Amino acid sequence: MSTTMSRMLRRRVSSSAVLLAVAAVQTSVGLSAQAGQAGRIPDLAGIWDGGARARPPNSESVPWGKANFPDLNERARAYQKVFDEAVAPKYDCQPSTPPALQYDPYMMEVVQWPDRVLLRYEKDDQLRTVWLDGRRPTVQDYGVQGFSVGRYEGNALLVETDHYVFDITGFDDYNGIPSSQQKRVLERYWREGDELRGTVTVEDPMFLRKPASYTTRWLPAPKGYKLVPFDCDPESARASIKFLPARYK
Repeated sequence: MSTTMSRMLRRRVSSSAVLLAVAAVQTSVGLSAQAGQAGRIPDLAGIWDGGARARPPNSESVPWGKANFPDLNERARAYQKVFDEAVAPKYDCQPSTPPALQYDPYMMEVVQWPDRVLLRYEKDDQLRTVWLDGRRPTVQDYGVQGFSVGRYEGNALLVETDHYVFDITGFDDYNGIPSSQQKRVLERYWREGDELRGTVTVEDPMFLRKPASYTTRWLPAPKGYKLVPFDCDPESARASIKFLPARYK
C-alpha cells in the first residue's frame, strides 16, 4: 500500500470514529430528553367508565343544557327544522363522532405511546388516533372521525381534530344538528384523583355562531374489564325505524 493511500485510509477511519462519537452523544442527549419529558407526561392510560356511574342518563339536555346550548345560525336551524329521524346515519351503523362520541354512555380506553395516543370507544367500535409526532393532515385525510393531532401541556393532553366530512347528525345523533367539513373539535383531558376529566369544544362556522363546549368525566372501569364489541347489525339497526313516527310520507 502506498503512503498516500495509507494516509487516506487513516483519515476515513478517523472521520468515521468522530461521526460515531457524535451520534452516540446525540443519542444519549435525545434519550435523556425523552426520559425527562416522559416524567412530565400525565398518566391517562386505562379503561374508563362513561356510563351511568359517571354521568346522569342521557337526554336532550345532556350534555347541552340551557347554559351551554350551541348558538345555531340560520342554516343549522333550517336543517334542524326539516330533520327526519329516519335518515339518521346511526340506523345504518354509521358511528357517532365528536363532540357526541365522547359523551355516549360507554367505556373508553386510553393507550399512550411515545408518538400517539389511541382512544378506543366501546360505542360503535371506534378507534381514534391522536398523533403526537408533528405530522399534519392532507386532503386525503378527510373522514368520519377527522384527523387528530395532540400534545401534552402541563398535566393535560390537548387534542385538535379537523378534516371531518359532512354529517347530517355530526353535532350529535339525537337533535338533528349537522356538522360540516369545517368542524374543528378541541379536547382537553386531565386527571383529578381517580377520575378522568375532559372538556370538549366544537367550532363549525357553517352551523354555529360561536364555539360550544361541555365538560364531563369518566370513572375507572371495574378491575379486569375488557371492552365489549359493539357489533352493530345493519338489519337490526334499520328495523327500529319502523317504530318511529313518520314525518314525511
